[in-house]
Amino acid sequence: MMQKINIAVMGVEHRHIFGQLKGMLELGCTCKGWWTEHENKISLDFEKKQPTIQRVFDKKILLNDPDIDLILIADIPVKRSSLAVECMKFGKDVMLDKPGCTTLDQLEEIRNTINRTKRIFSIDFSERFEVPSVQMASKLINEGEIGSVVQTIGFGPHRLNKETRPDWFFQQDHYGGILCDIASHQIDQFLYFTNSTDVEITSSSIGNFANPQNTGFEDFGEILIHGDKGQGYIRVDWYTPDALPNWGDGRLTILGTGGYIELRKYVDVAGREGTDHLFIVNKKRCEYIDASKEPLTYFGNLMHDIINRTETAMKQSHCLKVMELAITAQNSAKRIGNLKQ
Repeated sequence: MMQKINIAVMGVEHRHIFGQLKGMLELGCTCKGWWTEHENKISLDFEKKQPTIQRVFDKKILLNDPDIDLILIADIPVKRSSLAVECMKFGKDVMLDKPGCTTLDQLEEIRNTINRTKRIFSIDFSERFEVPSVQMASKLINEGEIGSVVQTIGFGPHRLNKETRPDWFFQQDHYGGILCDIASHQIDQFLYFTNSTDVEITSSSIGNFANPQNTGFEDFGEILIHGDKGQGYIRVDWYTPDALPNWGDGRLTILGTGGYIELRKYVDVAGREGTDHLFIVNKKRCEYIDASKEPLTYFGNLMHDIINRTETAMKQSHCLKVMELAITAQNSAKRIGNLKQ
């Protein structure tokens, strides 16, 4: 039986914390407490859904607890890096919601802290780690089903639900920008599936087309990315129409030298029910696969890494490279639509 670890939650500002926590609790981990700086809708919901987890009002109680191995963080994006750095300095490994940081200065501080403390800094890129169809695509590619990967095309549309969002959600200096935030998912998938390490942002753009009254909000973004082992195109937006039965028609197309795979992660607009729809075309087959039962591996691998000081869930260099590229794309993006100066 695998050894279990103790965890805690800090910074409850985004609903992604529920997925982070669920993944660890399903492994049998014990959550020893939670803390957040300010009361908000998410923290109230967290308290209601997790009544048996003790809330503390001084984060030092959790930081000073020698039995806590891992701290889960989903604070306001601009605050995540400083909280993670503080946790690592207290000897804790950390798992953050994306984006793990919003500036290159924050990223440099994270690098330095990792080097000094030897702690694990991990980001739960949920559009890969919490999506069974992505896991199956990885398995098929490793089995040689589509040859060598040449390109990924990633779409990350989201429903805005404006009335439910906190003020910080519309402040670019708080959420980091649409490419830093959402597109970090697609950059992660590009690096993972192409195995590229020498990468540059060829071009990027950010726009506001549907929300002119929110001057700090970006509702559209795109990236053209070039790597030593593949090419990529990324589009993210906040335009999911009301008629779609879920929050977004997230898709990923992976082109190989011997075929391609298309993932319809959360919904199939052609009418199939459920999630995790995988289509594969190669020299021998052209077929649909229901990938919804494919096991997820990230959380178990991360627990293994924490216990054994390994890198099976995600290489530390990969995690940091994703954020470097996302922030670089954000900083160099052409401003279009209502963002034009």
